[in-house]
This record gives sequence, C-alpha cells and structure tokens, in this order.
Amino acid sequence: MFSLFRPDIEVSGVIDLTVERLRVAGIKALLLDVDSTLKRYGNSDPAPEVIDWLERMRAAGLGLYLISNGGGVRIQKFSQNVQIPFIAPAMKPLPFAIHRVIKSMNYEKKTTAMVGDQLFTDVLAGKLAGILTILVKPQGEKEEPWFARIKRPLEKLFLKR
Repeated sequence: MFSLFRPDIEVSGVIDLTVERLRVAGIKALLLDVDSTLKRYGNSDPAPEVIDWLERMRAAGLGLYLISNGGGVRIQKFSQNVQIPFIAPAMKPLPFAIHRVIKSMNYEKKTTAMVGDQLFTDVLAGKLAGILTILVKPQGEKEEPWFARIKRPLEKLFLKR
C-alpha cells in the first residue's frame, strides 16, 4: 500500500530534472502539475528559470502536458502563457485524465512521467495510471490554500517511511 505513495524520483524542483536524467529513465513525455510545481500558488506565471527549463524540455523533443486540479479558466490562461496543452480540473488522484492524455497524445505509459508536488494527488494518480512518478518540493508552500497545506504534515510522514 505504501508503494502507491512512494515517488520513483524526488527532486528539489523541476529545474533539477535534466534532459539527460530523463533520457536515462527512458522518459519522452512529462505530465506536469501546475500549482506549487511549475509556479508558486499565488502567482500567475512561472519563474524565469522554470520558463527556461520548459524551453529546454521542448527543445529536447519531450512531450509536455499540464494536468491540474485547478480551475479550468485559471489553468487555461497559464497554459496559453507557456504554450502547453492542459486538462483541468483533472480530478487527481483518479487516473482518468492521465489515461486520456496518454491516449490522445499517443504517449506510451512506459515513457511518460507524472511530475508534481503532492503525494496524495500527483504521485498517487501517476501510480494508479501505471507511469513513472516524480515528486518535487512545493514552491511557495506557505502561500497555498488551507486544503493543500493541511496534507503536508501527513505527506512528510509517508515520505519518511
């Protein structure tokens, strides 16, 4: 049971995921959470280093797709800013949005990874979908709404196991 909450890879932030590291893991497509993963919760745009990282991933030919539980209008605006397609709300941890994206984009499960900052949504959704999971430390954790912050202590307990 605990294996459903154990990410395959942990990094400090998305910018620590290099093209080389992803290639070694066999990854050709990234499904990316938005809030606290690509940007701080209260911001509407990612930091410049995240924009540069997205450009490096795109230039390397990696497939990129946003999968967020956030509101559709807000995520749509973010999607337009970074020019990456999206699905929102994704209803993670249910894996249906992940399955839909993999099928519609002709990705393969074995070469696709879910990248996010939460064990109980992003990692669990990726595990239930049968893809590699990458956990990043949340950006701007103190700015998150209460319903996100309340899960953080429990996530830390699970990570210690």
